[in-house]
Amino acid sequence: MIDTLDAARVTSRRARRTAEFMHRRLRPRMTGNGEINERAVRRLATLERLAALAPVPRGVRLRRVQFDGFRGEWVTAPGVSADGRAVLYFHGGGFVCCGLATHRRMIAQISAAASMPALSIAYRQLPEVPVTGSVADCVTAYRQLLAHGHAPEDVVIAGDSAGGFLAFAAALRAVEQGLPKPAAVIGLSPWLDLDCNAKIAHANASLDPYIVAKEMAKLAELLVEGVTPPDPALSPLTSDLSMLPPALIQCGSIEVLRCDAELMAEAMERAGVPCRLQIWEGQIHVFQAFSALIPEARPAIAQIGAFIQEMTSSKADRAA
Repeated sequence: MIDTLDAARVTSRRARRTAEFMHRRLRPRMTGNGEINERAVRRLATLERLAALAPVPRGVRLRRVQFDGFRGEWVTAPGVSADGRAVLYFHGGGFVCCGLATHRRMIAQISAAASMPALSIAYRQLPEVPVTGSVADCVTAYRQLLAHGHAPEDVVIAGDSAGGFLAFAAALRAVEQGLPKPAAVIGLSPWLDLDCNAKIAHANASLDPYIVAKEMAKLAELLVEGVTPPDPALSPLTSDLSMLPPALIQCGSIEVLRCDAELMAEAMERAGVPCRLQIWEGQIHVFQAFSALIPEARPAIAQIGAFIQEMTSSKADRAA
């Protein structure tokens, strides 16, 4: 059953101003300003380096983890202790940019809301690997969590945008490889289908403040380049969704990836898997990351924390 929630029927003034500013200033920079190629991708890597200069949020504890070929870090909010439960988080960035530093503050907020540590993964991206390599890294991270004693029913896999794609794709691929399902999957404005035709035709294609569907299509071509034969991991939306655990999807009402969110919720319903779809009125792509600007970000993160607690409540009950 789909639980569709118009989570904020009245958009705050600050949220409206943020969306207007991005549509006026940022969207033109995302449209037709140059070819998407390896050189452009490498320039985007500066976002992570700049974010790394920001101080760690007060009281947040970090612990670095090294995997084979990529890194991660445990993010634990103040007052949170380890009890075996964990959020496994994959950052967004279109499979080409961002990382541990860019998403650290939001992940710390999710850790606080869920009252458990979060393992953030800096999976490999373009131009180093195609999307299948990113999926493989995310499955490796989940496998390592299980190997280190985390029960699958105590792990929630989450991610935003491209990381939302990876959250669903990694859960599906893990089950295909014989690993147990995690407790749940969460996608924040997830990009769930690399075929962008539906997004280009969607009413929000012209409304989205800064995500341009036609540019996504160009990026998708790079992501699948050299991936033969076609890999089912390239579209969680068209996979066997009966293998998934319950899911929570949040998106903004004006963003183009509302298209993927609604299609996934409908597909999961057909597959008999519970999915809660929250459509936040007037919100931009991954608005949860803009808590300093957008008041709705914090209640959305509170909803995420409540869902994680609900899906992993058996562990808390045992500890009590």
